[in-house]
Amino acid sequence: MIEYYGKAVYESIAIGPVHLMERHAKHITDEKSGDISAETAKFNSARESAKADLQQLYERTLARAGVSQAEIFSIHMMMVDDLDFEDLVMAKINEGYNAAYAVQSAAEELAAMFAAMDDEYMQGRANDVKDISGRITDHICGSARTIRLEDSAIVVADDVNPSEIVGFEKSKLLGLVTSKGSVSSHMAIIARSMSLPCVVATGVKMDKSYEGKTGIIDGFSGKIIIDPTPAQLQEYTARLNKLIEEEAFRRSLIGRPNTTADGRTMEIYCNIGKSKDVAAALENDAHGIGLMRSEFLYLDSSDYPAEDYQFNEYRQTLEAMGGRTVIIRTMDIGADKKVSYFNLPEEENPAMGLRSLRICLERPEIMKTQLRALYRASVYGKLKIMVPMIISVDEVKWVKKMAFDVRNELKAEGVPFDDKVEIGIMIETPAAAVISDDLADIADFFSIGSNDLTQYTLAIDRQNSRLENMFDAKHKAVLRLIKTVVENAHKKGKWVGLCGELGKNTELTGFFAAIGLDEVSVSAPYVLKVREKLMQVNTAEVDISKYI
Repeated sequence: MIEYYGKAVYESIAIGPVHLMERHAKHITDEKSGDISAETAKFNSARESAKADLQQLYERTLARAGVSQAEIFSIHMMMVDDLDFEDLVMAKINEGYNAAYAVQSAAEELAAMFAAMDDEYMQGRANDVKDISGRITDHICGSARTIRLEDSAIVVADDVNPSEIVGFEKSKLLGLVTSKGSVSSHMAIIARSMSLPCVVATGVKMDKSYEGKTGIIDGFSGKIIIDPTPAQLQEYTARLNKLIEEEAFRRSLIGRPNTTADGRTMEIYCNIGKSKDVAAALENDAHGIGLMRSEFLYLDSSDYPAEDYQFNEYRQTLEAMGGRTVIIRTMDIGADKKVSYFNLPEEENPAMGLRSLRICLERPEIMKTQLRALYRASVYGKLKIMVPMIISVDEVKWVKKMAFDVRNELKAEGVPFDDKVEIGIMIETPAAAVISDDLADIADFFSIGSNDLTQYTLAIDRQNSRLENMFDAKHKAVLRLIKTVVENAHKKGKWVGLCGELGKNTELTGFFAAIGLDEVSVSAPYVLKVREKLMQVNTAEVDISKYI
């Protein structure tokens, strides 16, 4: 019996035979070709083939894990066309090197740059660079990228790329263990979305003697067991069976109301990225969409998305939800979500820089185009518009004035729209939380963005892995602000929800219900988990003082 630990990615358990994943090395040398034209053609052809592969991976991930995860491959497609990457490759080709070596060399240079950064999220991008360059060199060298499992297995690897995890047959992939990697990597994000037991960064190299032996992944503690004792196998089999029973019980809650044991309602909505995400929301019985991240329309485009393009996406979402509330957030580009065609300046602290509404204040045409598309779509369902990164009443007035002008334009053009669409705001800055009483006079509703509210309140960058242990979303300061926002909203008769990661934390479900939060919005796999907890809550028995 062998035990070791890593970082848990998804809380579940896997039991099964171990399979070691090994890659077949490509033979790439620094041999000079001398034919610049031919090597350039090889590079360009391989690049187009790689993009076609990535489009297929996008569609497969969309069906398996949802839009937010599929967008990883949209980003990879953009990275394939990145001008800095192309310049590095062409510089090598112009020096006479063969195309495969030029791509590999350019990727190593970019990956080293990312790996040297302090931020764990940016370090994770080094693996993305290696993934896309490996795909391009596969096409140059004529290598096939096929990943097959003959039987169900726990896969153990040095590291796994996002495209590789999607390449496995889902029914046969029991779990995943890597010696490298991070919990914020794109591979880890996909593993979570697939509800896949996964542990990364074990620091333990693959041992060929593990092949075929029984393995156990404890996704709660990060423990890996190879060749478990009979007692361990019995214990973890019982735990796995219990998890299966619990999931079956949650599925039985479909169709049940989102009410506490003492009859208080707190709606449970779903966070999505695009219209195709609605299927997962409905499958998990979400009563509405609490956050549609419209910035994915911008991330997935090579230029500012046109009004008709946006309109069609919003219309499809509203139609698919069949009259249930859909809250669409205006674009939140900036900070960690950068788009090249925006030509945003480099900033020391982008999370506090030019992002979201602040970009629209400088470039109002972006907001106007989006509002026109949203209002045009409003006749197809129950739409609410939500604006992020608010810090003042004047900003809300600016948005409402633009919305007023857009409605007048559409009237003059004879374009139908719902003139009762509510315009709400995200409360994600301490400034907005503190003046939420004033903001409630002008905003139609609030939705608390707990992720940014936590990082701004605690002055901790949520992308900084070295401060991970200090990033406490349950900090009293954060929970006090949330309670204050709810009280201020309700005094003015305004609805208030929460759409950050904190909503899925069932330790806080009772607190949220007791302070009168009207709604929480979570990713699809957590809708029924939160409902199960909510049904067990008696708000009269919740001691709010324990939390704040």
